[in-house]
Amino acid sequence: MGLKWVNAEGGRWRFFRHEAGRAAGPPPYAYVALFVLCLAAGQWSMNTFGATVLWPANAVLLAAVLQLHRRPAVAVIGACAAVNLIGNVVRGGPVVMMFTNVALNMTQVVVAVLLARRFCGAALDMRRPWRLFRFAVCAAAPAVLLSTLLAGGVAILMSWKVPGTLGFRMHHLFDMEMLAMMIVTPSLLLLARNHRFRDDAQATLTEAAALLALVGGVSVWVFSQTSAPIMFAIFPPLILLAFRLCPPTTAGAVVMVAAIGGVATLGGYGPIVLTRLTPDPVLDALPAVMRQMNVFHLFLLCVVATALPITILSTERRRLVERLKARTQAALSARQRAEAAYAVKGRFLAMMSHEMRTPLTGITGYADLLSRRPCMDEEGLRQVDAVRHCGETMLRLVEDLLEVSRGGAEVTPKASDVRQMIEEAVAPSREWAVIKGLEFALTIAPEAEGQVMIDARRLRQSVHHLVNNAVKFTGRGNVTVVVDRVEDGLSIVVSDTGCGMDEQTRAGVFGLFEQGDATTSRAHEGAGVGLALAKNHIVCLGGAVVVESTQWGGSTFTLTVPAAVVEAVESEESVPLHSRRTRILIVDDHPANRDLLRIMLQAADCETAEAADGQQALAALAVQPFDLVLMDVRMPVMDGMAATRAIRALDAPLRDVPVLAVTAEAMPEDAARCIAAGMDGHLAKPVTQAKLYAAIEAVFDAVAERVDAAQAA
Repeated sequence: MGLKWVNAEGGRWRFFRHEAGRAAGPPPYAYVALFVLCLAAGQWSMNTFGATVLWPANAVLLAAVLQLHRRPAVAVIGACAAVNLIGNVVRGGPVVMMFTNVALNMTQVVVAVLLARRFCGAALDMRRPWRLFRFAVCAAAPAVLLSTLLAGGVAILMSWKVPGTLGFRMHHLFDMEMLAMMIVTPSLLLLARNHRFRDDAQATLTEAAALLALVGGVSVWVFSQTSAPIMFAIFPPLILLAFRLCPPTTAGAVVMVAAIGGVATLGGYGPIVLTRLTPDPVLDALPAVMRQMNVFHLFLLCVVATALPITILSTERRRLVERLKARTQAALSARQRAEAAYAVKGRFLAMMSHEMRTPLTGITGYADLLSRRPCMDEEGLRQVDAVRHCGETMLRLVEDLLEVSRGGAEVTPKASDVRQMIEEAVAPSREWAVIKGLEFALTIAPEAEGQVMIDARRLRQSVHHLVNNAVKFTGRGNVTVVVDRVEDGLSIVVSDTGCGMDEQTRAGVFGLFEQGDATTSRAHEGAGVGLALAKNHIVCLGGAVVVESTQWGGSTFTLTVPAAVVEAVESEESVPLHSRRTRILIVDDHPANRDLLRIMLQAADCETAEAADGQQALAALAVQPFDLVLMDVRMPVMDGMAATRAIRALDAPLRDVPVLAVTAEAMPEDAARCIAAGMDGHLAKPVTQAKLYAAIEAVFDAVAERVDAAQAA
């Protein structure tokens, strides 16, 4: 029996418990002692009342074999078989029946064990109602039925005829042993695994004792009277106990009800004795209580079918609730960790953006200044242009990588001029095309001119990446950009006569870090993020981009985005910056940056003063008035945000001085924070002379419009 084999469906048949299973429950001798007690109680009941309610001995042995490992299980089987045989000898009777009875009992247990292992699992965990049902239907019922039929066959063979009471006796035997397996075996298995239910009961020890006392008291009351069939009174307290207590305790309560009811019924008390018996000459020789026992068996079946599933379901529900709470807590903790990691990532990106843009400000800014010097010879200009070009390339790469890492789907549409957006987007690539000897053509249809409502930053970057990609992969020929209006949006077509793409390359052209040639010998530079970013921007704008290309036949990218037309607001012609005598305070903690801004402003005939932090800026404003403050954000002592808020808290007219953020904090949310702090504009580093002048003009125009609006009100 120790071997295991596989059936046709692949399920395992096993008799003994796996050795790796945890040892739990009572020791082997306790099962033997309980087996002896059950035999003695059954024999006493038969001798005293001529009948017995249940025959739990086999159920005890079944629980022992299911719970114990191989060696103790074999020892318990041998000891119980010997005790069974000794009891038969003491009771007397034919020798054949003594051994036959033992053989039938052992057969019942062996068949039940095999079926239980096969259909209910090797460990036979009773913590699920479905497992209890499968144990009853697939293991206990077949095993008891087989032993009952064999017992009936033996009785027929021994008497050579069928007695009239044989059918009733077989039915009674089946009921007794089936109910015993339904009550005793699951109860012992649940008690053996009591460690799994320590935290499942909702009731305290006092409440548990009170509920057990209530069920016991009601059971005694119901079965101590013979005036009314009120067995239903047991179910309310029993169901309450099943909801509040764990399965092992509920199983003990069921055993208590069966014991109280069985003893009372055998003694002639309780509602069972009120059962009216149909006259039957064949069964008149049997004790009346044996004939009435069928009703008690039905009552016990209802008790088992009600209490055990309820307590198991209630316990499972509580366990699932606790598991859900634990998983919810784990999910919240994971979310908090993710949010913390996202915050760290945001701070890292902001820091990297700031630290990379700061040196690039000096590189591109001084290169821009040097390129404007009339004393530079042609070779010097070429070298300066090379420095400026490398700085701009580095800046674009940094911006692209930061954009990829940052993500975000926020869109901030505002009225923007189409020609200005497109010109700014294609300007770097147009210069590169001239250097490569390519023909570059930009055509903007008249109906596409004017202002539209759109996120200019996203559209500008999208067009820049598409045009830059076209110039990069075109060795000779031309690159054309055509802008037209399509219904309530813009259509931008970027075409080139470059190397084109095959079908495989075209399929992955918008993938992040995807490159047509990723080998170490590739001829084109780039990180493979430009087109991915372009498509991401276009999708965020609610548009689409498609590509048509053939190998060595060039490529055409068609971009369409919704862009509603906005009527242009007419404003007075602004005075050029170089015609103003403007006093500007430069606030920056880097001397090189202050020097660069000073040179750029002096070229426009501006008077300048410098401050290294926010406190120095406030001190300078207290000494003399300024027309504009160029404010860095990250500074020691007092940062630009705090300094701006302090300026806005001053008395008029000092609090009304325009403040332009000139900072390496270049993210859109950084610009929003600057405006929220009271600044009038935002200029991201690195800066050039043209960008600086344009930003200053925009700040002056915004301040003038605000003053006009205040006066009109």
